[in-house]
Amino acid sequence: MNKIDLNNKTILVTGSSGFIGSNLCKRLLDETNSKIIGLDSMNDYYDVSLKTYRLDILSKYDNYIFIKGNLADKELINKIFDEYKPEIVVNLAAQAGVRYSIDHPDDYIESNIIGFYNILEACRKIEVEHLVYASSSSVYGGNTKVPFSTDDKVDNPVSLYAATKKSNELLAHAYSKLYNIPSTGLRFFTVYGPAGRPDMAYFGFTNKLIKGETIKIFNYGNCKRDFTYVDDIVEGIIRVMGGAPEKKNGEDGLPLPPYAVYNIGNSKPENLLDFVQILCEELVNAGVLPEDYDFESHKELVPMQPGDVPVTYADTSALENDYGFKPSTSLRYGLKKFAQWYKEFYK
Repeated sequence: MNKIDLNNKTILVTGSSGFIGSNLCKRLLDETNSKIIGLDSMNDYYDVSLKTYRLDILSKYDNYIFIKGNLADKELINKIFDEYKPEIVVNLAAQAGVRYSIDHPDDYIESNIIGFYNILEACRKIEVEHLVYASSSSVYGGNTKVPFSTDDKVDNPVSLYAATKKSNELLAHAYSKLYNIPSTGLRFFTVYGPAGRPDMAYFGFTNKLIKGETIKIFNYGNCKRDFTYVDDIVEGIIRVMGGAPEKKNGEDGLPLPPYAVYNIGNSKPENLLDFVQILCEELVNAGVLPEDYDFESHKELVPMQPGDVPVTYADTSALENDYGFKPSTSLRYGLKKFAQWYKEFYK
């Protein structure tokens, strides 16, 4: 592994006003003296006021430069790389969501395929030190062997979103092999926390419960998710940024691809019904919902949705071995932090 000091660098973070991107930028701005270039389209896939809220926090830093634009705009991407010559690139911009991809396929091809290709092409031209990019636990598709290991075959995506993320890994591998670009893909497992994405279950459930609406619990509550707190995801990204796959030649004298993929997950799948129970308790504790709230009458158990999988479960041994890090934040702590933030933001 090639060690990289994250100080005195120019770092490009795409999706910088997104949930993970904004948290990553804030950590880098707090802990390094690097110049952070943030790119985000600020699209309305979900409530733009949340993105603006995150952007306002980052805009207070002198060494943060924000550019509003689309990953699929090749001219803009080339201009950013020409002007700032980032040494490290963290590509978190993507069209997210499994169910949304069923009705809006164009958005996924534009952002996740064309957009990622533009990043790879730009990285090739300036020889970046390390490209780190977001993949997803969804690449494991219909796999039944758990926990999911990066050694498992991932050729059976069950959603277009998953297929685009798998294609990112394949494209990155090709560019690493052809152009010796050190690249690391990170398969994130169900990320949650304060100021998260409203399309995620915990956030959507909260919005519905407040309005007295019924929440749908898929697969009759028999889904298990490896919920990973956002601070653990950010810690994992920062550690990986500081250690790029090494450039080496093979026996034929040609470069071996400096390429790696890791899982970042909590390695502790939680049943959806238990998850909802803890969320409800913490919403009451934070004063978001009244103590006498009747949760039972607001729950509806429904069948599995297209594109969904029954369980996600990360094997993080490779991340532990190579970077000495294992996510460990408890679900109760994470949901407590979310509930406290929600109370402050919306009340």
